[in-house]
Amino acid sequence: MEQHERTAVIDRIFTLFREKGSGAYFGEAVSETEHALQCANRAIDSGANAELVAAALLHDIGHLLHGLPEDIAEHGLDGRHEEAGSAWLARYFGSAVMDPVRLHVAAKRFLCSVEEGYYDGLSEVSQRSLELQGGLMSEDEIRRFQEEPWFNSAVSVRYWDDGAKVPNLEVPGLEHYRTILEDAISKRGQQ
Repeated sequence: MEQHERTAVIDRIFTLFREKGSGAYFGEAVSETEHALQCANRAIDSGANAELVAAALLHDIGHLLHGLPEDIAEHGLDGRHEEAGSAWLARYFGSAVMDPVRLHVAAKRFLCSVEEGYYDGLSEVSQRSLELQGGLMSEDEIRRFQEEPWFNSAVSVRYWDDGAKVPNLEVPGLEHYRTILEDAISKRGQQ
């Protein structure tokens, strides 16, 4: 992809955050953009590579794309944002970005199924949405999830996601991630 095309993609992503990311993050005390920025910052603090930082930043982009209301879970609906987001990202990014996005909800189901106390540490909103997202995994689902090539990356994104809901936390803004996203896009065919 040419430089001007990468720039256009990143501008489109940033426009999505600016236009649709300022609302409350599905009942949490942060906006969708604050949540994404905190998640990406946690990835950087963990030493993640560009693709995994991009996945952390973009893991909930499906929420911005589908435009469903913030209280969707309270109406018994799952917008399947992970699928919408990963499908959209697949046009520009490789598996190292797209698959952790696709799998981050499954990672929550997995961790609730295998890690004692994980469910209790989830926010109330995340606990409520778990059932809509499939609930606990069966033994077969656990095994299949662990066989996913991007299993570890998805689990990392999930942990960062859980800790990225701190009101008024100062973290770098969107422009901080421009070069990281450019790098992630440029690696699309190398995975």
